[in-house]
Amino acid sequence: MAELCRIVDVLAAADIANAEAASTTHPWSSTMYAESIEGQDQVFAYHAEQQQAIGFAVLLQVLDEAHLQNVFICQPWQRLGHGRQLLQQLMQHAAKQGASRMLLEVRESNLAARQLYLSCGFRETGQRKHYYRTDSGPREHAILMEAQL
Repeated sequence: MAELCRIVDVLAAADIANAEAASTTHPWSSTMYAESIEGQDQVFAYHAEQQQAIGFAVLLQVLDEAHLQNVFICQPWQRLGHGRQLLQQLMQHAAKQGASRMLLEVRESNLAARQLYLSCGFRETGQRKHYYRTDSGPREHAILMEAQL
């Protein structure tokens, strides 16, 4: 069974950033991951049955709210149900830590992620206009989403 493992070693930041850069179009930098590991965020690796990390997530919990800052599944394991399993485990973890709801932002164009979140109990609650940078052209809107835990 796949499981979450908290990352506390800041040296892992570069490896996580490299894995995300190979898997997504808008990755975080190693500095962003290092700051999350050193700060108040909880950074998780998601391990498959063979103990290999196939996904990562950054979660910030403030009182009874869990904010999903970033989440991704590595390229070879995308679209196999691992994203759903990772998200569900994050939601269970946050609930056990006392969170009553989870919040996130997602790019308006990321229809696959939005559909996944909706199917896991999230609902769209708003929009942040021009929130995300793009490679060229205007900034992209973020869709705000929330789920009760």
